[in-house]
Formats: sequence, C-alpha cells, structure tokens
Amino acid sequence: MYDFLTGMEFYRFLKGPMVWFAFIIFTGGSAYRVISLVYRSRNAKVIYTYMDLKYSLRSILHWIIPFASTNMRNHPWMTIITFLFHGCLIFTPVFLLAHNMLIQESWNIAWWTLPERTADAMTFIVIMCVVFFAIRRLVSPEVRFVTSASDFVILSIAAAPFVTGFLAFHHLMIDYRLALNIHILAGEIMLIAIPFTRLSHMLFFWLIRAYTGSDFGAVRHSKDY
Repeated sequence: MYDFLTGMEFYRFLKGPMVWFAFIIFTGGSAYRVISLVYRSRNAKVIYTYMDLKYSLRSILHWIIPFASTNMRNHPWMTIITFLFHGCLIFTPVFLLAHNMLIQESWNIAWWTLPERTADAMTFIVIMCVVFFAIRRLVSPEVRFVTSASDFVILSIAAAPFVTGFLAFHHLMIDYRLALNIHILAGEIMLIAIPFTRLSHMLFFWLIRAYTGSDFGAVRHSKDY
C-alpha cells in the first residue's frame, strides 16, 4: 500500500485523469447547483419581484469589504480571521508557483505568482485559521449548539490540501512523495466537494446577498449591513 501511495503510477493518475475528473465534477456540479437554484427561485415569484441591482451591489460590497458591516465591527477578531482565511484559501492555490508551473507545462499558460515565502506564510495562516474555527466550534456555546460532526469534516476537507502542501514543501514528518500525492488527492477531493457540501456557500454568497440586500433596501427601506 505504501509503495502504491508513493509510486509514480499513482502520481501520474492523480495528475492526469483524476484532475480532469475533479474539474468536470466541480464545474458541472457548480453549474447545476447555481442553475437549479435560479430555476427554483423563479417559481417563488416573490424573490425576483423585489430583486434590485442597486441594493444587490450595495449589500455585496458591504459584505466583501472588511469592517463595512455593523456585525463585522462588533466582532473585529472574527472579521480579521475570517477575511484572512478566505483570502489565503482562494489566492494561495491560484497564484502558487508550483501550481502555475504545472499549468504552464500542460497548457502553456502562465500568470503572476506569489513569492514562495509569502505563499508559505499564507498556507500557514489557513492552517491556523482552521484550528481556530475547530476550537471555536468546541468551546463557544452559541457555536457548539449548531455544530455537528459534518462541520469538522468540512474543515478537514478545507485544511487537508494546505496541511499536506506545507508538509511536502518543508519535507516534514512524512515522505515527500507521499505528502505530495496526498496533497494532490486532497485538492481534488476539495474541488469535488465544493458543489455538494456547505463549501458551496462560495457559489451562493452572491445570490443570497443580492436577495437579502434587495429585500432590505427595496422593501423594508433599511440596511442589511
């Protein structure tokens, strides 16, 4: 088993067919979930009746800018950690030198990359944020009340590519080839999980904020931030 997990054959499978499978499931699943939500929303006529571009954009902007909402200002540390986590989670894999080298090698496409030390620090930030979120779910009464085992599974799925990438980069604890193969597999599992788990909030955030902002702005004549 160990020989298989560290072998070149498994590496080539993860880098080849498995990558395509993960991207197809991610893109197809994401498109299905978004289209499905939009279609089902059309049946609930009240939703589109109140949708307003101005209030939609106002709400989205206030919720993607740190400390732009009252709730964020009331919880400054949670705001900082949440924005650090999401920023590093999204931008680190996209602008990582090693990832971009693979993309250039496969499709001759290249773009700007993060300095290695910066990417390493951002990876560490993601890991520490996940640790914080896990501890918070265990010790904070109001969060523990709504926490289930699936929340820790989701956190594990989000953390696994970064933990294994960190171990592989620094050659820590386990064999480099094993860490690398598990890192690739963990990234692919995360891609596949996005459309079908609570990670899908990255797909629906914009729609939910647009509806909530329109409801508060156009109907209640108040603010949702």
